[in-house]
Amino acid sequence: MDIAIIITYTLALLIIFMYSLAQLNLLFNYLKSRKKPDDSPTFDFSKEEEIPNVTVQLPVFNELYVMDRLLNNIAELNYPKDKLEIQVLDDSTDESVISTKKHIQKLQKTGLDIKHICREDRTGFKAGALKEGLKIAKGEFIAIFDADFLPGKDWLLQTVPYFKDHNIGVVQTRWGHINRDYSMLTKIQAFALDFHFTMEQVGRNYKDHFINFNGTAGVWRKNCIEDAGNWQGDTLTEDLDLSYRAQLKKWKFKYLEEVETPAELPVVISAARSQQFRWNKGAAENFQKLYWKMIRDKTVPLKTKFHSFFHLLNSSMFLLVLLVAILSVPVMYIKNNNPLFSWYFNVIAFFATSTVIFFFCYWHTFKKIHGKGFWNFMEYIKMFFTFFSIAMGFSVHNSMAVLEGHFGKKSEFVRTPKFNINTLKDSWKGNKYVNKNISGNTIIEALLMGYFGFALYSAFKLQDFGLFLFHIMLFLGFGFVFFKSVTSKL
Repeated sequence: MDIAIIITYTLALLIIFMYSLAQLNLLFNYLKSRKKPDDSPTFDFSKEEEIPNVTVQLPVFNELYVMDRLLNNIAELNYPKDKLEIQVLDDSTDESVISTKKHIQKLQKTGLDIKHICREDRTGFKAGALKEGLKIAKGEFIAIFDADFLPGKDWLLQTVPYFKDHNIGVVQTRWGHINRDYSMLTKIQAFALDFHFTMEQVGRNYKDHFINFNGTAGVWRKNCIEDAGNWQGDTLTEDLDLSYRAQLKKWKFKYLEEVETPAELPVVISAARSQQFRWNKGAAENFQKLYWKMIRDKTVPLKTKFHSFFHLLNSSMFLLVLLVAILSVPVMYIKNNNPLFSWYFNVIAFFATSTVIFFFCYWHTFKKIHGKGFWNFMEYIKMFFTFFSIAMGFSVHNSMAVLEGHFGKKSEFVRTPKFNINTLKDSWKGNKYVNKNISGNTIIEALLMGYFGFALYSAFKLQDFGLFLFHIMLFLGFGFVFFKSVTSKL
Protein backbone atom coordinates (compact mmCIF):
# COMPACT_ATOMS: atom_id res chain seq x y z
CA MET A 1 0.00 0.00 0.00
CA ASP A 2 2.83 2.40 0.88
CA ILE A 3 4.48 1.86 -2.50
CA ALA A 4 1.19 2.37 -4.38
CA ILE A 5 0.59 5.67 -2.53
CA ILE A 6 4.13 6.87 -3.24
CA ILE A 7 3.99 5.97 -6.95
CA THR A 8 0.63 7.72 -7.41
CA TYR A 9 1.79 10.76 -5.44
CA THR A 10 5.00 11.00 -7.49
CA LEU A 11 3.25 10.69 -10.86
CA ALA A 12 0.81 13.43 -9.94
CA LEU A 13 3.66 15.71 -8.84
CA LEU A 14 5.54 14.94 -12.06
CA ILE A 15 2.59 15.96 -14.28
CA ILE A 16 2.09 19.15 -12.28
CA PHE A 17 5.80 19.87 -12.72
CA MET A 18 5.53 19.38 -16.49
CA TYR A 19 2.56 21.75 -16.50
CA SER A 20 4.64 24.35 -14.63
CA LEU A 21 7.38 24.02 -17.27
CA ALA A 22 4.78 24.68 -19.98
CA GLN A 23 3.74 27.83 -18.09
CA LEU A 24 7.39 28.90 -17.77
CA ASN A 25 7.82 28.54 -21.52
CA LEU A 26 4.75 30.73 -22.06
CA LEU A 27 6.31 33.34 -19.77
CA PHE A 28 9.45 33.39 -21.92
CA ASN A 29 7.25 33.79 -24.99
CA TYR A 30 5.37 36.62 -23.31
CA LEU A 31 8.58 38.49 -22.43
CA LYS A 32 9.85 38.09 -26.00
CA SER A 33 6.56 39.41 -27.39
CA ARG A 34 7.01 42.66 -25.46
CA LYS A 35 10.08 43.43 -27.56
CA LYS A 36 8.43 42.79 -30.92
CA PRO A 37 6.53 45.69 -32.53
CA ASP A 38 3.12 44.89 -34.00
CA ASP A 39 3.35 45.41 -37.75
CA SER A 40 0.07 43.68 -38.62
CA PRO A 41 -1.73 45.08 -41.68
CA THR A 42 -4.93 46.98 -40.82
CA PHE A 43 -7.86 48.50 -42.67
CA ASP A 44 -7.65 52.25 -43.21
CA PHE A 45 -10.97 53.45 -41.79
CA SER A 46 -10.40 56.92 -43.23
CA LYS A 47 -11.44 55.26 -46.50
CA GLU A 48 -15.12 54.37 -46.44
CA GLU A 49 -14.66 51.48 -48.85
CA GLU A 50 -12.41 49.72 -46.32
CA ILE A 51 -14.98 49.79 -43.52
CA PRO A 52 -16.71 46.36 -43.50
CA ASN A 53 -20.20 45.45 -42.31
CA VAL A 54 -20.26 44.18 -38.71
CA THR A 55 -22.91 42.29 -36.79
CA VAL A 56 -22.83 42.45 -32.99
CA GLN A 57 -24.42 39.40 -31.36
CA LEU A 58 -25.66 39.57 -27.76
CA PRO A 59 -26.62 36.06 -26.58
CA VAL A 60 -28.74 36.48 -23.42
CA PHE A 61 -30.83 34.29 -21.14
CA ASN A 62 -32.79 35.68 -18.19
CA GLU A 63 -30.58 38.74 -17.68
CA LEU A 64 -33.12 40.99 -15.95
CA TYR A 65 -30.59 42.97 -13.90
CA VAL A 66 -28.11 43.87 -16.64
CA MET A 67 -30.08 44.14 -19.90
CA ASP A 68 -30.61 47.93 -19.74
CA ARG A 69 -26.93 48.47 -18.98
CA LEU A 70 -25.90 46.16 -21.82
CA LEU A 71 -28.19 47.68 -24.46
CA ASN A 72 -27.33 51.27 -23.54
CA ASN A 73 -23.64 50.44 -23.73
CA ILE A 74 -23.81 48.66 -27.09
CA ALA A 75 -25.89 51.51 -28.54
CA GLU A 76 -22.92 53.82 -27.87
CA LEU A 77 -20.49 51.88 -30.09
CA ASN A 78 -18.72 54.22 -32.48
CA TYR A 79 -19.21 52.68 -35.93
CA PRO A 80 -21.04 53.80 -39.09
CA LYS A 81 -24.72 53.02 -38.49
CA ASP A 82 -25.26 51.88 -42.07
CA LYS A 83 -22.61 49.18 -41.57
CA LEU A 84 -23.59 48.05 -38.07
CA GLU A 85 -26.22 45.48 -37.13
CA ILE A 86 -27.04 44.36 -33.59
CA GLN A 87 -28.72 41.04 -32.84
CA VAL A 88 -30.12 40.45 -29.35
CA LEU A 89 -30.31 36.65 -29.27
CA ASP A 90 -32.79 36.32 -26.43
CA ASP A 91 -33.54 32.83 -25.10
CA SER A 92 -35.07 34.23 -21.90
CA THR A 93 -38.03 32.55 -20.22
CA ASP A 94 -38.86 35.24 -17.65
CA GLU A 95 -40.24 38.79 -17.61
CA SER A 96 -36.96 40.20 -18.95
CA VAL A 97 -38.21 39.36 -22.47
CA ILE A 98 -40.87 42.08 -22.22
CA SER A 99 -38.60 44.80 -20.83
CA THR A 100 -35.89 43.93 -23.35
CA LYS A 101 -38.36 44.16 -26.22
CA LYS A 102 -39.50 47.63 -25.09
CA HIS A 103 -35.92 48.86 -24.74
CA ILE A 104 -35.01 47.59 -28.20
CA GLN A 105 -38.02 49.35 -29.72
CA LYS A 106 -36.80 52.64 -28.23
CA LEU A 107 -33.35 52.11 -29.69
CA GLN A 108 -34.81 51.25 -33.10
CA LYS A 109 -36.47 54.68 -33.17
CA THR A 110 -33.01 56.30 -32.99
CA GLY A 111 -32.10 54.68 -36.31
CA LEU A 112 -30.06 51.85 -34.79
CA ASP A 113 -30.30 48.57 -36.72
CA ILE A 114 -31.06 46.32 -33.72
CA LYS A 115 -33.16 43.15 -33.79
CA HIS A 116 -34.76 41.12 -31.02
CA ILE A 117 -34.44 37.44 -31.98
CA CYS A 118 -36.26 34.91 -29.78
CA ARG A 119 -36.25 31.15 -30.22
CA GLU A 120 -39.02 28.76 -29.20
CA ASP A 121 -36.56 26.42 -27.51
CA ARG A 122 -32.94 26.54 -26.29
CA THR A 123 -31.59 23.79 -28.54
CA GLY A 124 -27.81 24.02 -28.37
CA PHE A 125 -28.05 26.69 -25.65
CA LYS A 126 -25.66 29.60 -26.35
CA ALA A 127 -24.10 27.85 -29.36
CA GLY A 128 -27.56 27.28 -30.81
CA ALA A 129 -28.52 30.92 -30.38
CA LEU A 130 -25.32 32.14 -32.05
CA LYS A 131 -25.79 29.71 -34.93
CA GLU A 132 -29.39 30.80 -35.42
CA GLY A 133 -28.41 34.47 -35.53
CA LEU A 134 -25.57 33.76 -37.95
CA LYS A 135 -28.03 32.52 -40.56
CA ILE A 136 -29.43 36.03 -41.06
CA ALA A 137 -26.44 38.13 -39.97
CA LYS A 138 -25.58 40.92 -42.42
CA GLY A 139 -22.05 41.42 -41.21
CA GLU A 140 -18.89 40.00 -42.68
CA PHE A 141 -17.55 40.07 -39.14
CA ILE A 142 -19.37 38.97 -35.97
CA ALA A 143 -18.61 40.63 -32.63
CA ILE A 144 -19.93 38.77 -29.57
CA PHE A 145 -20.58 40.07 -26.05
CA ASP A 146 -22.09 38.33 -23.05
CA ALA A 147 -24.61 40.31 -21.02
CA ASP A 148 -22.15 41.51 -18.38
CA PHE A 149 -19.59 43.01 -20.80
CA LEU A 150 -19.20 46.73 -21.43
CA PRO A 151 -16.98 47.44 -24.45
CA GLY A 152 -15.67 50.98 -24.92
CA LYS A 153 -17.12 53.21 -27.62
CA ASP A 154 -14.08 52.69 -29.88
CA TRP A 155 -13.99 48.92 -29.38
CA LEU A 156 -14.94 48.02 -32.97
CA LEU A 157 -12.48 50.59 -34.32
CA GLN A 158 -9.72 48.94 -32.27
CA THR A 159 -10.45 45.37 -33.34
CA VAL A 160 -12.06 45.11 -36.79
CA PRO A 161 -9.13 46.72 -38.70
CA TYR A 162 -6.92 43.67 -38.06
CA PHE A 163 -9.07 41.58 -40.39
CA LYS A 164 -7.28 43.12 -43.36
CA ASP A 165 -5.12 40.01 -43.10
CA HIS A 166 -7.37 37.46 -44.80
CA ASN A 167 -5.89 34.65 -42.70
CA ILE A 168 -7.18 36.17 -39.46
CA GLY A 169 -10.30 34.35 -38.29
CA VAL A 170 -10.66 35.83 -34.79
CA VAL A 171 -9.60 38.93 -32.89
CA GLN A 172 -9.85 38.47 -29.11
CA THR A 173 -9.46 41.18 -26.45
CA ARG A 174 -8.45 41.07 -22.79
CA TRP A 175 -11.13 40.97 -20.11
CA GLY A 176 -11.22 43.72 -17.49
CA HIS A 177 -13.13 43.63 -14.19
CA ILE A 178 -15.50 46.42 -13.10
CA ASN A 179 -15.93 44.90 -9.62
CA ARG A 180 -12.43 43.50 -8.98
CA ASP A 181 -12.28 44.86 -5.39
CA TYR A 182 -15.83 43.96 -4.33
CA SER A 183 -14.78 40.99 -2.17
CA MET A 184 -12.06 38.41 -1.68
CA LEU A 185 -13.97 36.14 -4.07
CA THR A 186 -13.87 38.71 -6.88
CA LYS A 187 -10.22 39.52 -6.18
CA ILE A 188 -9.06 35.94 -6.59
CA GLN A 189 -11.16 35.48 -9.73
CA ALA A 190 -9.57 38.61 -11.22
CA PHE A 191 -6.13 37.34 -10.18
CA ALA A 192 -6.66 34.08 -12.10
CA LEU A 193 -8.25 35.66 -15.17
CA ASP A 194 -5.52 38.31 -15.42
CA PHE A 195 -2.96 35.53 -15.62
CA HIS A 196 -4.84 33.79 -18.43
CA PHE A 197 -5.55 36.96 -20.39
CA THR A 198 -2.05 38.36 -20.04
CA MET A 199 0.62 35.68 -19.97
CA GLU A 200 -1.15 32.60 -21.34
CA GLN A 201 -3.01 34.15 -24.26
CA VAL A 202 -0.07 36.31 -25.36
CA GLY A 203 2.46 33.54 -24.76
CA ARG A 204 0.57 31.09 -26.95
CA ASN A 205 -0.41 33.59 -29.64
CA TYR A 206 3.15 34.93 -30.02
CA LYS A 207 4.44 31.50 -31.10
CA ASP A 208 1.32 30.61 -33.13
CA HIS A 209 0.22 27.96 -30.64
CA PHE A 210 -3.53 27.39 -30.39
CA ILE A 211 -5.39 29.94 -28.26
CA ASN A 212 -9.10 30.24 -27.63
CA PHE A 213 -11.81 32.74 -28.29
CA ASN A 214 -13.12 33.35 -24.77
CA GLY A 215 -16.82 33.27 -25.57
CA THR A 216 -17.16 37.04 -25.54
CA ALA A 217 -15.28 40.30 -26.14
CA GLY A 218 -14.00 39.16 -29.51
CA VAL A 219 -14.76 39.27 -33.24
CA TRP A 220 -15.08 36.38 -35.69
CA ARG A 221 -14.82 36.39 -39.44
CA LYS A 222 -18.15 34.90 -40.55
CA ASN A 223 -16.42 32.75 -43.18
CA CYS A 224 -14.15 31.33 -40.49
CA ILE A 225 -17.10 30.19 -38.36
CA GLU A 226 -18.72 28.50 -41.33
CA ASP A 227 -15.50 26.95 -42.61
CA ALA A 228 -14.71 25.46 -39.19
CA GLY A 229 -18.09 23.73 -38.98
CA ASN A 230 -20.16 26.45 -37.29
CA TRP A 231 -21.21 26.62 -33.64
CA GLN A 232 -21.85 23.24 -32.02
CA GLY A 233 -23.57 22.63 -28.71
CA ASP A 234 -22.14 19.21 -27.84
CA THR A 235 -19.72 20.66 -25.23
CA LEU A 236 -20.26 23.24 -22.48
CA THR A 237 -17.51 25.47 -23.89
CA GLU A 238 -18.60 26.03 -27.47
CA ASP A 239 -16.06 28.87 -27.74
CA LEU A 240 -13.06 26.60 -27.05
CA ASP A 241 -14.48 23.95 -29.38
CA LEU A 242 -14.90 26.28 -32.37
CA SER A 243 -11.52 27.91 -31.66
CA TYR A 244 -9.64 24.63 -32.00
CA ARG A 245 -11.62 23.53 -35.05
CA ALA A 246 -10.86 26.88 -36.73
CA GLN A 247 -7.14 26.66 -35.99
CA LEU A 248 -7.02 23.08 -37.23
CA LYS A 249 -8.39 24.59 -40.46
CA LYS A 250 -5.33 26.92 -40.42
CA TRP A 251 -7.15 30.13 -39.46
CA LYS A 252 -5.01 32.54 -37.44
CA PHE A 253 -6.07 34.24 -34.22
CA LYS A 254 -5.07 37.74 -33.22
CA TYR A 255 -4.91 38.55 -29.50
CA LEU A 256 -4.99 42.20 -28.39
CA GLU A 257 -3.68 42.46 -24.84
CA GLU A 258 -3.89 46.24 -24.79
CA VAL A 259 -7.60 46.37 -25.68
CA GLU A 260 -9.44 45.84 -22.40
CA THR A 261 -13.14 44.93 -22.31
CA PRO A 262 -14.61 45.45 -18.81
CA ALA A 263 -17.00 42.88 -17.36
CA GLU A 264 -18.63 41.89 -14.10
CA LEU A 265 -17.23 39.05 -11.98
CA PRO A 266 -19.58 36.68 -10.07
CA VAL A 267 -19.99 38.05 -6.54
CA VAL A 268 -21.61 35.06 -4.84
CA ILE A 269 -19.97 31.68 -4.58
CA SER A 270 -22.85 29.72 -6.15
CA ALA A 271 -22.47 31.84 -9.30
CA ALA A 272 -18.71 31.27 -9.31
CA ARG A 273 -19.33 27.55 -8.85
CA SER A 274 -21.65 27.33 -11.87
CA GLN A 275 -19.18 29.24 -14.03
CA GLN A 276 -16.23 27.13 -12.87
CA PHE A 277 -18.16 23.92 -13.43
CA ARG A 278 -19.05 24.87 -17.01
CA TRP A 279 -15.52 26.00 -17.90
CA ASN A 280 -13.78 22.99 -16.34
CA LYS A 281 -16.16 20.35 -17.65
CA GLY A 282 -16.16 21.98 -21.09
CA ALA A 283 -12.37 21.91 -21.29
CA ALA A 284 -12.33 18.18 -20.50
CA GLU A 285 -15.06 17.56 -23.09
CA ASN A 286 -13.02 19.40 -25.70
CA PHE A 287 -9.91 17.41 -24.86
CA GLN A 288 -11.83 14.23 -25.59
CA LYS A 289 -13.40 15.69 -28.73
CA LEU A 290 -10.42 17.41 -30.33
CA TYR A 291 -7.01 16.53 -28.95
CA TRP A 292 -6.68 13.14 -30.61
CA LYS A 293 -7.56 14.73 -33.94
CA MET A 294 -4.77 17.22 -33.34
CA ILE A 295 -2.30 14.45 -32.47
CA ARG A 296 -2.97 12.80 -35.83
CA ASP A 297 -2.58 16.07 -37.76
CA LYS A 298 0.99 16.02 -39.07
CA THR A 299 0.84 19.72 -39.99
CA VAL A 300 0.53 20.79 -36.33
CA PRO A 301 4.00 21.37 -34.80
CA LEU A 302 5.05 19.14 -31.90
CA LYS A 303 5.47 22.09 -29.55
CA THR A 304 1.94 23.29 -30.34
CA LYS A 305 0.65 19.80 -29.53
CA PHE A 306 2.54 19.94 -26.22
CA HIS A 307 1.02 23.29 -25.24
CA SER A 308 -2.44 22.26 -26.44
CA PHE A 309 -2.23 19.15 -24.25
CA PHE A 310 -1.86 21.30 -21.14
CA HIS A 311 -4.24 23.97 -22.47
CA LEU A 312 -7.10 21.50 -22.90
CA LEU A 313 -6.15 19.65 -19.70
CA ASN A 314 -5.75 22.87 -17.71
CA SER A 315 -8.87 22.11 -15.67
CA SER A 316 -7.67 18.54 -15.05
CA MET A 317 -4.89 19.94 -12.89
CA PHE A 318 -7.55 20.36 -10.17
CA LEU A 319 -7.93 16.58 -10.10
CA LEU A 320 -4.17 16.12 -9.70
CA VAL A 321 -3.93 18.80 -7.01
CA LEU A 322 -6.76 17.16 -5.07
CA LEU A 323 -5.04 13.79 -5.39
CA VAL A 324 -1.71 15.21 -4.17
CA ALA A 325 -3.46 16.98 -1.29
CA ILE A 326 -5.30 13.89 -0.05
CA LEU A 327 -2.25 11.63 -0.40
CA SER A 328 0.06 14.14 1.29
CA VAL A 329 -1.19 13.09 4.75
CA PRO A 330 -0.47 9.34 4.43
CA VAL A 331 2.79 10.27 2.70
CA MET A 332 3.75 12.27 5.79
CA TYR A 333 3.14 9.21 8.00
CA ILE A 334 5.01 6.91 5.60
CA LYS A 335 7.96 9.29 5.73
CA ASN A 336 8.10 9.18 9.51
CA ASN A 337 7.37 5.48 9.97
CA ASN A 338 9.54 3.95 7.25
CA PRO A 339 13.21 5.08 7.19
CA LEU A 340 13.77 3.05 4.00
CA PHE A 341 11.99 5.80 2.04
CA SER A 342 14.08 8.67 3.39
CA TRP A 343 16.05 8.97 0.11
CA TYR A 344 12.78 9.23 -1.82
CA PHE A 345 11.56 12.25 0.11
CA ASN A 346 14.82 14.04 -0.59
CA VAL A 347 14.23 13.42 -4.30
CA ILE A 348 10.60 14.58 -4.46
CA ALA A 349 11.50 17.79 -2.63
CA PHE A 350 12.69 18.86 -6.07
CA PHE A 351 9.07 19.16 -7.21
CA ALA A 352 8.67 22.16 -4.91
CA THR A 353 10.22 24.08 -7.81
CA SER A 354 6.75 23.92 -9.43
CA THR A 355 5.52 26.38 -6.81
CA VAL A 356 8.51 28.64 -7.42
CA ILE A 357 7.78 28.64 -11.17
CA PHE A 358 4.10 29.50 -10.61
CA PHE A 359 5.10 32.25 -8.17
CA PHE A 360 7.48 33.75 -10.74
CA CYS A 361 4.96 33.53 -13.62
CA TYR A 362 2.04 35.05 -11.73
CA TRP A 363 4.24 37.90 -10.48
CA HIS A 364 4.95 39.03 -14.05
CA THR A 365 1.22 39.22 -14.74
CA PHE A 366 0.47 41.00 -11.48
CA LYS A 367 3.11 43.68 -11.92
CA LYS A 368 2.03 44.28 -15.54
CA ILE A 369 -1.44 45.26 -14.32
CA HIS A 370 -0.76 46.68 -10.84
CA GLY A 371 2.83 47.91 -11.16
CA LYS A 372 6.10 47.06 -9.44
CA GLY A 373 7.35 48.30 -6.07
CA PHE A 374 7.78 46.82 -2.60
CA TRP A 375 4.18 47.27 -1.41
CA ASN A 376 2.74 45.86 -4.61
CA PHE A 377 5.04 42.87 -4.20
CA MET A 378 3.81 42.39 -0.62
CA GLU A 379 0.22 42.57 -1.88
CA TYR A 380 1.13 40.06 -4.57
CA ILE A 381 2.51 37.56 -2.03
CA LYS A 382 -0.74 37.79 -0.07
CA MET A 383 -2.85 37.34 -3.22
CA PHE A 384 -0.72 34.47 -4.52
CA PHE A 385 -1.16 32.33 -1.41
CA THR A 386 -4.79 33.37 -0.97
CA PHE A 387 -5.58 32.51 -4.59
CA PHE A 388 -3.95 29.09 -4.48
CA SER A 389 -5.60 28.31 -1.13
CA ILE A 390 -9.07 29.09 -2.45
CA ALA A 391 -8.35 27.43 -5.81
CA MET A 392 -7.49 24.24 -3.92
CA GLY A 393 -10.71 24.71 -1.96
CA PHE A 394 -12.58 24.55 -5.27
CA SER A 395 -10.72 21.39 -6.30
CA VAL A 396 -13.49 18.96 -5.28
CA HIS A 397 -16.16 20.86 -7.21
CA ASN A 398 -13.93 21.33 -10.24
CA SER A 399 -12.66 17.75 -10.18
CA MET A 400 -16.24 16.48 -10.35
CA ALA A 401 -16.75 18.69 -13.43
CA VAL A 402 -13.56 17.38 -15.03
CA LEU A 403 -14.50 13.74 -14.44
CA GLU A 404 -17.95 14.30 -15.96
CA GLY A 405 -16.29 15.89 -18.98
CA HIS A 406 -13.81 13.08 -19.55
CA PHE A 407 -16.41 10.33 -19.06
CA GLY A 408 -18.94 11.97 -21.35
CA LYS A 409 -21.74 12.72 -18.89
CA LYS A 410 -23.99 15.32 -20.48
CA SER A 411 -25.50 18.22 -18.54
CA GLU A 412 -27.42 21.39 -19.22
CA PHE A 413 -25.66 24.69 -19.99
CA VAL A 414 -26.17 26.62 -16.73
CA ARG A 415 -25.71 30.34 -17.20
CA THR A 416 -23.80 32.40 -14.67
CA PRO A 417 -26.26 34.82 -12.98
CA LYS A 418 -25.42 38.52 -13.38
CA PHE A 419 -25.91 41.06 -10.60
CA ASN A 420 -25.22 44.56 -11.98
CA ILE A 421 -22.54 45.07 -9.33
CA ASN A 422 -20.51 48.20 -10.05
CA THR A 423 -19.45 49.56 -6.63
CA LEU A 424 -18.77 48.25 -3.14
CA LYS A 425 -22.16 49.60 -2.04
CA ASP A 426 -24.10 47.45 -4.50
CA SER A 427 -25.63 44.27 -3.10
CA TRP A 428 -26.51 40.92 -4.65
CA LYS A 429 -29.11 40.17 -1.97
CA GLY A 430 -32.52 39.43 -3.41
CA ASN A 431 -31.25 38.43 -6.84
CA LYS A 432 -33.88 36.00 -8.16
CA TYR A 433 -31.33 33.98 -10.15
CA VAL A 434 -29.12 33.00 -7.20
CA ASN A 435 -29.05 29.25 -6.63
CA LYS A 436 -30.24 28.70 -3.05
CA ASN A 437 -29.47 24.98 -2.96
CA ILE A 438 -26.39 23.74 -1.14
CA SER A 439 -24.25 21.50 -3.32
CA GLY A 440 -23.52 17.98 -2.16
CA ASN A 441 -19.86 18.82 -2.72
CA THR A 442 -20.12 21.25 0.18
CA ILE A 443 -20.29 18.33 2.62
CA ILE A 444 -17.13 16.85 1.13
CA GLU A 445 -15.44 20.25 1.40
CA ALA A 446 -16.35 20.39 5.10
CA LEU A 447 -14.92 16.91 5.64
CA LEU A 448 -11.70 17.86 3.85
CA MET A 449 -11.39 20.97 5.99
CA GLY A 450 -11.44 18.63 8.99
CA TYR A 451 -9.04 16.23 7.26
CA PHE A 452 -6.44 18.94 6.76
CA GLY A 453 -7.04 20.17 10.29
CA PHE A 454 -5.95 16.66 11.30
CA ALA A 455 -2.92 17.06 9.01
CA LEU A 456 -1.91 20.20 10.95
CA TYR A 457 -2.31 18.30 14.23
CA SER A 458 -0.19 15.46 12.77
CA ALA A 459 2.64 17.89 11.97
CA PHE A 460 3.01 18.67 15.69
CA LYS A 461 2.52 15.05 16.68
CA LEU A 462 5.24 13.84 14.29
CA GLN A 463 7.34 17.00 14.59
CA ASP A 464 7.40 17.13 10.78
CA PHE A 465 6.59 20.58 9.33
CA GLY A 466 7.70 19.97 5.74
CA LEU A 467 4.10 20.14 4.44
CA PHE A 468 2.77 22.48 7.12
CA LEU A 469 2.27 25.51 4.84
CA PHE A 470 0.62 23.33 2.18
CA HIS A 471 -1.80 21.93 4.75
CA ILE A 472 -2.59 25.36 6.18
CA MET A 473 -3.50 26.55 2.67
CA LEU A 474 -5.71 23.49 2.15
CA PHE A 475 -7.40 23.90 5.53
CA LEU A 476 -8.12 27.59 4.89
CA GLY A 477 -9.11 27.02 1.25
CA PHE A 478 -11.67 24.32 1.97
CA GLY A 479 -12.85 26.31 4.98
CA PHE A 480 -13.39 29.42 2.85
CA VAL A 481 -15.34 27.57 0.16
CA PHE A 482 -17.42 25.65 2.72
CA PHE A 483 -18.38 28.65 4.88
CA LYS A 484 -19.03 30.91 1.88
CA SER A 485 -21.24 28.24 0.34
CA VAL A 486 -23.28 27.93 3.53
CA THR A 487 -23.53 31.60 4.50
CA SER A 488 -24.44 32.77 0.99
CA LYS A 489 -27.69 30.79 1.34
CA LEU A 490 -28.73 32.59 4.52
